[in-house]
Amino acid sequence: MAHQIFIYMKLEYEMFMSSISEMNDQIGIESGVAQAIFSAVKAGNVNLVDFIFGKIAKEKRELLYRVRDGKRRNILMSAVQHRQAEIFGMICRLKEATATLLPTRDNHGNNILHVAGTLTEFSPLLEGAALKMQTEVQWFKEVESLCNPMFSNERNYAGLSPEQVFMHTHKELMKEGEQWMKETASSCTVIGALIMTIMFAAAFTIPGGNNQDTGFPIFLNRKLFKIFIITDSVSLFSSSISVLMFLGILTSRTYEAKDFLKSLPEKMIIGLSTLLLSIGTMMIAFTCAILIMLREELWIVLPLVGLAIVPVSLYVFMLYGVLRDMIVSTYGLGTIS
Repeated sequence: MAHQIFIYMKLEYEMFMSSISEMNDQIGIESGVAQAIFSAVKAGNVNLVDFIFGKIAKEKRELLYRVRDGKRRNILMSAVQHRQAEIFGMICRLKEATATLLPTRDNHGNNILHVAGTLTEFSPLLEGAALKMQTEVQWFKEVESLCNPMFSNERNYAGLSPEQVFMHTHKELMKEGEQWMKETASSCTVIGALIMTIMFAAAFTIPGGNNQDTGFPIFLNRKLFKIFIITDSVSLFSSSISVLMFLGILTSRTYEAKDFLKSLPEKMIIGLSTLLLSIGTMMIAFTCAILIMLREELWIVLPLVGLAIVPVSLYVFMLYGVLRDMIVSTYGLGTIS
């Protein structure tokens, strides 16, 4: 079906190009080819946009400026509005096309940065308001990096700069992102503090007790005991780090858009990762302690060891998706390819 539509659009385009030399009027949204292009941009149909747009850029470059939608936005602005990063990157690789399309404005006086700073229903649907806010800031910053610095100071007909438009349209999303960050950090802080307390106490109440004459642990020379001490220490230190990271999120005085770009996500990534490490090493320390004390009672030890895996598995199951998306979004290749 998609292939048939592509062939149909190709034939329509060829008919359009054969008669374009006779046309003197500006090409608007009423043009069949213009509708095809903007529909393809909205749907993210890269192949169709590449074909039609490439032909126009090669054969009738002067039409790049004329092809507009109902809001007088060109193809590049439409790609930004619909958050189509692949199409935007494809057009930006055509330097001449970029030079023609970047400086234009729509019928509200918005330049391409105003469009990038407007929160729309086409923004990516991500889990968590903070992650969505981060993606929006990344999108705005990357579009800004391709524009003339003067674009950042230009004002639309409402007298707003691109940054003011961004702050105005993202106000509610920023509040939701702040609330999500604080609620997540608050819950994880309680867990991290509890683990830190337990592992600190476990270091001084070691399995088997101490030798009354020397004061050294009775099972000091056993490998399991050494593993217990190491994992107990790792759990204590990693839970301490996670608590500090979450406290850093909770005690932040102000939440600005730039904080969602790197600062807050990095703290959350470190906090969640170290909390996972602390839970895992706590279960290993627990298993070692059980094996030391009940090494001859395998019918008791084996079920307990199996149950020790459950908390770690549940934690990974609940938070893996958020942690993975946050790592990819923060340290990935960026919004625009």
